[in-house]
Amino acid sequence: MNSNEELKNLLDFDLLSKLVVGIGEVSEITGVPTRQIRYWEEKGIIHSSQEAEGTTRKYDYLNVKKIILVKELLDDGYTLDAAAKKVGDRMKLINEAFAKLAQRSE
Repeated sequence: MNSNEELKNLLDFDLLSKLVVGIGEVSEITGVPTRQIRYWEEKGIIHSSQEAEGTTRKYDYLNVKKIILVKELLDDGYTLDAAAKKVGDRMKLINEAFAKLAQRSE
């Protein structure tokens, strides 16, 4: 088995794309209060998927990952704006890498 096959077995891209959890679960998982998550969304750092007005905010895998990374950087002393920029840059690189991997595995 080559490394691409091993990676595909470890990371099920379809599963990750379908992983969506509510704001309460995200808060519980990450330790970030729901109010802070909403604020970060207002600032455009993360994005929820709401199906209708008044429904619970839901976040996909990549946004949960962003929340965790921002929290880590804030804990390390970064400002919110600096943390958001660093995470945005990092996520861009990660997305590019996974896009290349997905193309190779097709």
